[in-house]
Amino acid sequence: MAMIPDRKVALAFMAHPDDAEIACGGTLIRLIQNGWEVHVATVTAGDCGSMTESPEETARIRFNEGTQAANLIGATYHCLNEPDGRLVYDRQSLQKSIELLRQIAPTLVITMPLSDYHADHEITGQLGRAASFVYAAPNASAHPLVPGSTVPYLYYSDGHGGTDRMGNPITPTTCIDITDQLDLKTQMLACHVSQRDWLRQYNGIDEYLTTMQHYNAERGSQCGVPAAETFVQHRGHGHPANDILATLFPIQATSSTTSIANA
Repeated sequence: MAMIPDRKVALAFMAHPDDAEIACGGTLIRLIQNGWEVHVATVTAGDCGSMTESPEETARIRFNEGTQAANLIGATYHCLNEPDGRLVYDRQSLQKSIELLRQIAPTLVITMPLSDYHADHEITGQLGRAASFVYAAPNASAHPLVPGSTVPYLYYSDGHGGTDRMGNPITPTTCIDITDQLDLKTQMLACHVSQRDWLRQYNGIDEYLTTMQHYNAERGSQCGVPAAETFVQHRGHGHPANDILATLFPIQATSSTTSIANA
């Protein structure tokens, strides 16, 4: 059985405001309900996410929306303010990521998939992976180490539509039942008012909330529950390999869904 760390601090390390709500909002709610301290961070402020407002005004609006959504569940929102749509993996963005993790000292990190439709998502996943591994090294930052700092459990959230950048299906390792959390998750996503208009105008996507609900229902059907979020655990050297999310929130899967729920 997985050992539950004494320090129960989780970080959702995402690219844009609203990514956490879509990808792992239900799981974050469950963690808070389980006594965990939860932080939501975005590497960018989503400043390209408007057809009409300036980058500065768009960033301000989206920061406020991200803060409101986090506050709704008792989480804390952070933003690294890297440029939306032009995110790069370099020393500056990595050091900013390390500094954030150094101060939060998470023992569980959920970041974005390393292969997804949006390059910002992929680079965020790379930053989340790298910062998770090194933040607790004494020489990685001038900030003092928080007691209990360690290489955390690391998970990648689902790709858009459950596929990677080439449209190939992602096979999850972990399925979390969010049936009871779906309504509150929907309220979190509804805080991102600016994004419905943006997605409708730029991508031709409407039904911002119901699209999320339908996808969680689709993943849930694969796991034998009404609604689910799925993840791929990073089990490489140095990171804990036992599935702490599945231990905290075990799911009763049908025989046809065991490969996803109990992978």
